[in-house]
Amino acid sequence: MSALANHGWHNLQDERWNLYSQGTYISSYHPAFPAAYTNLNDTPNSLSPNAELGFTGSVTFYAGVNAWKGGEFYYAPEMISELPFSGLKGIGGSIQNFELQKNGTQSSSWYTSRAIYRQTFSLGGTENAVNSGPMQLAGTVSSRRFVFTAGSFSILDIFDKNTYAGDLRRQFSNMAFLTNAAYDFGADARGYTSGFAGELYFDNWALRFARIAGPYDPNEMSRNLNIWNYYGDQVEIEHKHVLYGLAGAIRILGYRNRERSGSYSDAISVFQTDSTKNATTCTTFNYENPNANAPDLCWARKANIKMGIGINMEQSITEDIGTFFRGMYSDGKTEVYSYTSADRSLSFGGIMKGTRWGRAKDSIGLGYAQSWISKEHVAYLNMGGIDGFIGDGKISYKPEQVVDVYYQWHALPSTWITLDYQHLANPGFNADRGPVDIYNGRVHFEF
Repeated sequence: MSALANHGWHNLQDERWNLYSQGTYISSYHPAFPAAYTNLNDTPNSLSPNAELGFTGSVTFYAGVNAWKGGEFYYAPEMISELPFSGLKGIGGSIQNFELQKNGTQSSSWYTSRAIYRQTFSLGGTENAVNSGPMQLAGTVSSRRFVFTAGSFSILDIFDKNTYAGDLRRQFSNMAFLTNAAYDFGADARGYTSGFAGELYFDNWALRFARIAGPYDPNEMSRNLNIWNYYGDQVEIEHKHVLYGLAGAIRILGYRNRERSGSYSDAISVFQTDSTKNATTCTTFNYENPNANAPDLCWARKANIKMGIGINMEQSITEDIGTFFRGMYSDGKTEVYSYTSADRSLSFGGIMKGTRWGRAKDSIGLGYAQSWISKEHVAYLNMGGIDGFIGDGKISYKPEQVVDVYYQWHALPSTWITLDYQHLANPGFNADRGPVDIYNGRVHFEF
């Protein structure tokens, strides 16, 4: 869009339309690592201790149009191709590549990631400029306004945003830094949903709410659009501040899902009462665990409530250094439905721009994340049960931990190349396995 504006063919201050695109390729490798056992008693969800290669490749196009005053439409088709480690099994809250949530195969597939209507109502205050970007038309908005969004989107387009941990095509690669690992937000297996959201902005304050759809079955593609009976509700309050001349923000987020999900305690109780109701005899949706001596969540699925609350903070330390912190506590009673296996999580770290060494558009980042699971979740895994991502046959429980460090090189005007290293301890929350070293290389284009 800048090239068109330079020729006088486009207005970057007050856009009627825009078009953008991105492409990202991430290659991953983990060498062999120690493991006391793997897929014990045929339980299938262990990360392979043998060396593995994986990759993701994605392309997204973004189109936006201003239909009338305050009314905007956006559409974003996307392509994904991927090969995860071990069929995306064996890692709980710290999956090494955030794009793996998009449920692709080695053969590329196209789908609609976003198709939304957004209406902004001015409520007064000061007028602030908004820059042109993907899913954002340039113009001005009032500091006091109400924004309504409806359609298909990612809830992370609106909630739990963070300047220093959120844009994982340009920052950290690990999913633990995309959002709270314990935030089991409603979404299909690609991370997208349908529903509506409202945002009320009042100068430095913002209040957000949304009701969105989850999948019919955990971590599957088909969305349950009956959002009056099965849904994900979230509310977030945000305050932005300036501390010693440096910008920061604090956000509190709560969510409440009503889903047809399995309780860990109920699955154990059913199995202990009748051992024929095990992982091999399920006739409804299940994770295909061949361990006949293990409980299975399929026998316990019914309408259940899942809740969580979290905090999200960011603070600039200098003009070129920023820090972040996230933490969330979910009740951990029922299975993961849409995101990771974590029931509680925290992450923190910082990013430094390359201005100090003459590379202003380069950056370096260091982050740490840790996640936990509930005692009910531990008991279920220890009996050989599995969820959508983890289950080694038994478990020597410890929190899963990851350190993620990267350097991003701005190679060309629209191209960034990143080297990323991760050290993962207790994969699948199991101290009997690991640690695992993971190496990522990322190439990212924007047009």
